[in-house]
Amino acid sequence: MALPLEEALELYRRMLRIRFFEKKMDFLFTHGQVHGTCHFSIGQEASAVGACAAIQEDDVVMSTHRGHGHALARGLPLNNLMAELMGRVDGFCSGRGGTQHVMSWKHHFIANGITGGTAVTGTGIALAFALKKEPRVVLSFSGDGAINEGHYHETLNLAAVWKLPIIFLCENNLYAMSTHTKESMVLQDISKRVESYGMKSITIDGNDIEMVKETVSSAVQNARTGLGPVFIECKTYRFSGHSKNDLFLYRTREEEAQWLKKDPIEKYEKIIKERYGESNETFKRIHQEVEQELDAAAIFAQNSPFPPEASLLDHCWCSEGGLP
Repeated sequence: MALPLEEALELYRRMLRIRFFEKKMDFLFTHGQVHGTCHFSIGQEASAVGACAAIQEDDVVMSTHRGHGHALARGLPLNNLMAELMGRVDGFCSGRGGTQHVMSWKHHFIANGITGGTAVTGTGIALAFALKKEPRVVLSFSGDGAINEGHYHETLNLAAVWKLPIIFLCENNLYAMSTHTKESMVLQDISKRVESYGMKSITIDGNDIEMVKETVSSAVQNARTGLGPVFIECKTYRFSGHSKNDLFLYRTREEEAQWLKKDPIEKYEKIIKERYGESNETFKRIHQEVEQELDAAAIFAQNSPFPPEASLLDHCWCSEGGLP
């Protein structure tokens, strides 16, 4: 069933916000205002927005090192997210979490930079929900690279045995850093591997935002009513490299061109125009509004101070006797 126009436009806006945010962070990184590295999710916006649109406010989202899009899809404010990535005090973790470990418990959002780590910690939270008999679920994102991690499979097995309320959502963008899935696994539908644990498992088009939302909604109902976890593989593609300094020379230009034709934002814009008769002016206005949001967020973050030196050891714990 088609979504109402207002909801469709809001989903489109959220995807565009992620796309523009990532491009803004790319610019700021290049100009020395973001340090370390960044893992952009340009091209994967539909899986983030569609999935997060299918859960409730008190459900928990576990994100990855490629988590800016998940954070924005979850509803974390632009200003504070940008400040966090720029190491400023107005970030969610006062700039200490940075790009790979953003956390806002107010928004029930936790990022984990360890490959597959989201599944482990997310399953622990799901166990707590089950023991407390709380009707809440965990949405745990991962990439295809996590699938070959031992702890990931141990977690899938445990979650299935205990029928925990967790949705494992794998964003399969074909590459674990520079290694194509064809070089690391025989079955190219990861969901087929997960079926062996006895949990419901499905592969879908991760660039179809309405399909993602509908599939995750069904999985949430399954998990929330005590029927156990669900694994969803979203086939997608990152248009950028693995991280900021990756020139992605391991990919062919033909492959990239093929996936650019499946751009989730352009795809959904076309659907909205054809389904509802919206004009180019509608999307031009949304583009301008989102650009203004990003410009304002950048100014906010740049005006936020760095943590003072005196706070260096704040939030640090050590054994009895303290530091030498």
